[in-house]
Amino acid sequence: MTSKFGHSFFAIALVFFGLQHFLYLMPLHGPAAGPPWILARPLWAAVMGAFLLLIGVLLATRRMTQFAASLLAAVLFLYVIFLYVPGLVRHLHDPGRWTSTAELTCLCGVALVLAGLGSLGRIFYAVPLPVFGVQHFLYAQFISTLVPTWIPYRLFWAYFVGTAFIAAAVSISTKGQARLAAILLGVMFLSWVIILHAPRVAAHLRNGNEWTSAFIALAMAGGAWIVAETSSK
Repeated sequence: MTSKFGHSFFAIALVFFGLQHFLYLMPLHGPAAGPPWILARPLWAAVMGAFLLLIGVLLATRRMTQFAASLLAAVLFLYVIFLYVPGLVRHLHDPGRWTSTAELTCLCGVALVLAGLGSLGRIFYAVPLPVFGVQHFLYAQFISTLVPTWIPYRLFWAYFVGTAFIAAAVSISTKGQARLAAILLGVMFLSWVIILHAPRVAAHLRNGNEWTSAFIALAMAGGAWIVAETSSK
């Protein structure tokens, strides 16, 4: 069941990211308003948007899955190596760059799993998770402000989630209770979509960053469950 939902969530997120590339083509909005990987030049942004739409549809319909996932993994890997790592090296203390690089690496890992490279994909998905974990400790006070006010002990949850990320990374990469860890990680991401991101999107419907964050969390949830399926094998 988790595998079915995982594939659907991941594909839906890709389709949405593709649509966002067209929505934020014009300089009026700027690349920062949409997904972090939108290219500044409209032509290339349109090409990437069409690519993500196609890949998302193929994955959603389970057609040419390995081929589509292989292409996606290759493109995301090139993005990470040539567009994000150089900027990260130049701005090591910029948490936003660490987050974006880690997110794309995780999504690349999911694509590798779908392409049939389960072991490599799990590593690509698991290795960036401590980045999120460490950030939850370094910026715990800020992260606690993102937790809805109706949830008590908000600072505790910032530390708890940071610990969960690191524990999941160790478990998935070492195959120690990897399936359970990946399933729980997916549940955590999906709970954020419902509890945290959906209300923020509803309150800021014109904010591209809020939409992107919501669908990144959805893609990460789907990806975790896809990784869980591979771990069980």
